[in-house]
Amino acid sequence: MTESSLRTRIFSSPVGVAATAVVGVALAVGGTVGTVRLTAGATGSAPPPAVVDPLPTTAVPGPPAPSPSVTASPSPTASPTAQPSPSRAEAASRSRARTAAPKPTTAKPTATPTTAKPSPAKKPAPTVVDSGSCGASFYASGQVTANGEAFDPNELTAAHKTLPFDTRVRVTNPDTGASVTVRINDRGPFIAGRCLDLSRAAFAVIAPLEVGALTVRYDVLG
Repeated sequence: MTESSLRTRIFSSPVGVAATAVVGVALAVGGTVGTVRLTAGATGSAPPPAVVDPLPTTAVPGPPAPSPSVTASPSPTASPTAQPSPSRAEAASRSRARTAAPKPTTAKPTATPTTAKPSPAKKPAPTVVDSGSCGASFYASGQVTANGEAFDPNELTAAHKTLPFDTRVRVTNPDTGASVTVRINDRGPFIAGRCLDLSRAAFAVIAPLEVGALTVRYDVLG
């Protein structure tokens, strides 16, 4: 009776119940482990590896995403034009030998014909109507000539007794060969032995004015 009641107390007390549960669990686990080991030893394969759950990663908050901006709608692109397929003639020509392209030739500019300028006609040499020798002098004063012109001692003029007005006379100094052509517009000189009275400018061409007078050769030009 005493031993039976003791067991009843042990099992009926909370501590006993807990101890009994622990013993039962240990026996159950031990039996299971033993069974697994025996089975593994019998089959010769290793027990499956334990699967370890990965640790949950904590997401690090990033910068806030920018608000979507309004983008312009893409402009419509031109539809590609269909390239014509090469014809048979084009395909066949590719097998032919290529010939060098002709080099462009530069046309030489043609020379513009120049119009030859007509050479000025040479004046015919004056014909000598009369010639001779006589004394000549000069004068530098006077108001009006015999033909009504104002006398100008700086012009190439001369006075003669009979030659028509505007007659051309070539007067030459035989000592030096200097000559001058004068126009008759006056009458004179009225001194014996002289046939020409030259203006001061005309006389200075053939001789110095200090000479005053000299013998000249004259040619009346037609």
